Amino acid sequence: MTSTAHAPQASPTQAFPHRAATRPGRGRRARRALTGWLFVLPAAAMYTVFVLRPLLATLWYSLYNWDGISVGSWVGLGNYRRVLTDPQLLSSIGHAFFLILFFTVLPVIGGLLVAAMLQEIRIRGLGTLARTLLFLPQIIPGAAAAVAWVWMFSTDGTVNQLLSAVGLGGLTRSWLGDFDWALPAVGVIGTWLGLGFCTILLMAGIGKIDVSIYEAARLDGAGFFSTFRCVTVPALRAEIGVCVTVTIIAALASFDIVFMSTQGGPGYATTVPGVQIYQLGFTESRVGLASALAVVLTVLILLVVLPIQRFFRET
Repeated sequence: MTSTAHAPQASPTQAFPHRAATRPGRGRRARRALTGWLFVLPAAAMYTVFVLRPLLATLWYSLYNWDGISVGSWVGLGNYRRVLTDPQLLSSIGHAFFLILFFTVLPVIGGLLVAAMLQEIRIRGLGTLARTLLFLPQIIPGAAAAVAWVWMFSTDGTVNQLLSAVGLGGLTRSWLGDFDWALPAVGVIGTWLGLGFCTILLMAGIGKIDVSIYEAARLDGAGFFSTFRCVTVPALRAEIGVCVTVTIIAALASFDIVFMSTQGGPGYATTVPGVQIYQLGFTESRVGLASALAVVLTVLILLVVLPIQRFFRET
């Protein structure tokens, strides 16, 4: 009788040792991913509740003719057609784009020049004092700044007194009550608020530029403007992009400055979409139309900002 010896069977772990090696690694990665999601979860929950949910609700309301209280009636895209055809609503969007000149162009150009000059001067103690004075408007709420400028733009305010003192009394007027000058006057407030932010951000960007580059430019005979054009501006591409993006959003979504200074007047001379949305939703109880205008404004901001982000993105 012949006995057959059976070789012991290898366990899965012994037969495939690489599996045993990878399982602990996978477990660590899973735990690490779970830990990351747990850290993100509170912020994601807040973002969902206070950003995504209101955004979806606004999209839904924009499809109804609703006063905010009674049962709304379905109008589909009717509110959007109204936004894109109503001259008053279109003019408010045009005013917002006009404010880009004061909220973006002037602060960015002025901030570049001021930051470059402060970098060039480098007087002991002056840089800190200048940064403090320039950034001071940023710690003042926009509503408070608007109230202060209302006093300055009044008939007997600081602006008219200065014009009279230098012999330009014929130019004095009630700036915020003038149909032609009210919107530029509001823009001046935005320029004053945005200049400090742009200057501080650009000064921080200049600080990362190697000083030897400026020294080499001076040795080659480059003056202030040549150095500014060929060294400073190209090196601040990312910072300029941030300034342009933030200030354009501030111009298109402006509300507090305009509402506290003119409330959209005189007439509709300074009405911007932010003020128009507030008036439609809370004064005239036209929540559907206000929601549609808010959605259109959001889309316009994205259409303007995304190409700018792409343009200033460093390669």
